[in-house]
Amino acid sequence: MTAVPELVLVTDDGPIRTVRMNRAEKKNALTVPMYERMGAAIEGAAAAPGVRCVVIAGAPGAFCAGNDLQDFLAASANAEGLAPPLIRFLHILARAETPLVAAVSGLAVGIGTTMLLHCDHVVASSDARFSTPFVQLGLVPEAASSLLGPRRMGHARAFALLAMGRPLDAAGALAAGLVNTVVAPAEVEAEAMKAAREIAALPVEALAATRALLRSPDAAVKRIDEEAAEFKRRLASPEARAAFEAFLARKK
Repeated sequence: MTAVPELVLVTDDGPIRTVRMNRAEKKNALTVPMYERMGAAIEGAAAAPGVRCVVIAGAPGAFCAGNDLQDFLAASANAEGLAPPLIRFLHILARAETPLVAAVSGLAVGIGTTMLLHCDHVVASSDARFSTPFVQLGLVPEAASSLLGPRRMGHARAFALLAMGRPLDAAGALAAGLVNTVVAPAEVEAEAMKAAREIAALPVEALAATRALLRSPDAAVKRIDEEAAEFKRRLASPEARAAFEAFLARKK
């Protein structure tokens, strides 16, 4: 019997915990079990002895293709909203006590982009491409991106990305402040680990106090819940169902 590969790999190397999405054949489209595993790994880092930073990574050419659309279709058909493990994962990102670094190679779609707004440092490959096609699917942004996006990028850039669905290449993401560093594809993970080790070496208490001042977890969680309520309404709409069906028909 062929072993089923783990869809999320969690490894600790000294002070660095790596949380790697491992569904390359689906370009790391996220499923409910993947949200559960990633959330537990990020939340658990705070209690793990010696872990001082978490690196979120994907596969070469595909950081994350967003939420699995089949799950959205099922939620739409059953009049459900975002799955509770997905919302819990977003809450964990917003409240993360351990600094988060992202190593983004290639594709970053939907939550593959919006989760980066919760990261403290983002390294992207020169071929990275960021897109959030929520409105095109009859939906609304999630992960508190409607709050954090304008704060990070300004209203004009946030509207173009989150509402109009205009993608950003690596240079555009750097200019918008979505990422910190752009490097060659082969150098992404090494650069992310370098940044993670730099962060891990900082005085722990001073870093925690600084992150608490820089971040707004309560406001982010409140917005996550507001977005989730609207997302549920949108998922049940004829507009969203028609958009999903048209999208899936194009992929056949």
